[in-house]
Amino acid sequence: MQRSYSDEHAAAGIQAPLPGIETWPNQFAGYEIEIVIPEFTSVCPKTGLPDFGTLTLRYVPDQLCLELKSLKMYTLAYRDLGIFYENVVNRFLRDIVAAIKPVSATLVGEFTPRGGLHSKITARYSREQAGA
Repeated sequence: MQRSYSDEHAAAGIQAPLPGIETWPNQFAGYEIEIVIPEFTSVCPKTGLPDFGTLTLRYVPDQLCLELKSLKMYTLAYRDLGIFYENVVNRFLRDIVAAIKPVSATLVGEFTPRGGLHSKITARYSREQAGA
């Protein structure tokens, strides 16, 4: 069967330049932060149509916490970015981990149904599993 998407579609957005995520020094240990982004938007790299969803980030900070305004600007940069759902979740988590080096982090992306299909993607990071 011939694919209707290309390798370029599959890799779209993974390496695209996005705004940096600012941080601030954490003052406490042993707690979890949850950030819900209910109006996430990106673009399907194949069709150019908008995709909508909710991203939920849960992380246990170590030395740094996410500065929310810069996180919002980072999130808004996806608005015109062609990228598949799976890549959104994994790229977003990768960038969060690079910015704050948390003890652990989980990102869940729940995207609105398209063609009768609802997608929910979960990516996890833990320092213990990463060997850091």
